[in-house]
Amino acid sequence: MPGRSAGRVQRSGTRRTATAFVAGCLAAGLAHPAQPDPTHYPVKPIRAIVAFAPGGATDVMARLLGQRMSQAFGQQVIVDNRAGAGGVIGAAMAKDAPPDGYTIFFGTISTLAANVAVSPNLPYDPLRDFAPITMTSYNPYFLVVHPSVPAKSVREFIALARAKPGQMNYASSGTGGGAHLAGEMLKNMTQINLTHVPYKGSAPAFAGILSGEVDFMFVSILTVTPMIKDNRLRAIAVTSPARNKSLPNVPALSELPALKGAESDLWYGLLAPANTDRRITELLAKETGRVLALQEFRDRWEPTGTVLVGSMPAEFGKVIRNDYERWKKVVQASGIKAE
Repeated sequence: MPGRSAGRVQRSGTRRTATAFVAGCLAAGLAHPAQPDPTHYPVKPIRAIVAFAPGGATDVMARLLGQRMSQAFGQQVIVDNRAGAGGVIGAAMAKDAPPDGYTIFFGTISTLAANVAVSPNLPYDPLRDFAPITMTSYNPYFLVVHPSVPAKSVREFIALARAKPGQMNYASSGTGGGAHLAGEMLKNMTQINLTHVPYKGSAPAFAGILSGEVDFMFVSILTVTPMIKDNRLRAIAVTSPARNKSLPNVPALSELPALKGAESDLWYGLLAPANTDRRITELLAKETGRVLALQEFRDRWEPTGTVLVGSMPAEFGKVIRNDYERWKKVVQASGIKAE
C-alpha cells in the first residue's frame, strides 16, 4: 500500500525513542516517586477509566500500574470499568470528564484508531478530544492457521490463497477490529482474495479456528501462545517490525519483500481529556515510564510477548495520528462498513 512505510518508519522511531526513555529511567536510578509539579498534583484520588470488563489485558495492566502509581503519588488510583460498545462508552465518558488530571483513560488501538476509521460518527474524536500521556505497551498479532491448512510459510500461504480465490477464510472478533483490519491489510498488499468471517467476540472466533470452521486468523500473542505450543494452531508470521522474543522462530510478515511495512499490533496507552495541563500529562508519563522500567514489570509482561514502552506525550500522539490515518486508508481501500 503506497505511503504506509513512511508512517511506519515514524512509528518505529517512536518505539525506539520510547525504549530509550525506559532504559534511561533504569540508568538514572529513578527508583523514587516522581516529584510533584508546581501545582502540587495530585491532591486527591485519580479515576482511571478502562473501557473493557475486568480481567482483560487492559484491565490487568491498569490495575498493576494504578497500584504502583498510588504508592508513588500518595493518592489512590481507582480503576473504573466502563465496558460496552467495543470501548466507545468508556472513551466517551473519559472525553467528557473535567481536564484537571483526575480522570485518565486507558485506551487501545481499537478505541483510538481502528474503531474510528470504521465508524467515523463515534461520539469522540481521538485526535481532538484527548491529551496523550504515554503508550504503555504493545502486542503484535500472529498469523495462525488451522493444522489442516498445508501452508507452512507466508509464501506458501499466499500461493495457496491464489490457487483457491475466495475460498480461504479468516476469523475475527467483529467487523472493524484490529484482527479484521490486519487481514484486510494482507489482502490489499498481496492482492489475494480472502473471505472475512466476523464472529461476535474473540471466544467464538477462537472456537471457529480451533474447530477448522475457518482457515486462519490474526490474533494477539497474549491469547494464542498455548495453542501454538500444543500444535493446535500453527503460527506462520508475526506482524511486528521484527521477530518476537517469545516465538523467535516465527518470521515477521515484513521479511517478505512484497510485504515490507506490513506491520500491525495491539497497543495500549494512557490519555487524559483534551486541554489537560501539559505539566500533568508529562508528570504522569514520566511516572508511568518509571513503573514500566521496574524489573518486576518486565518479569511479569515480557515473557508473554508484550513490549513495554513508556513514551512521552508527543511521541504517543504521533502513534495515534499515524495509526488513525493508516487504518483509515485500509478501511477505504477495502470498503469496510460498520455493522
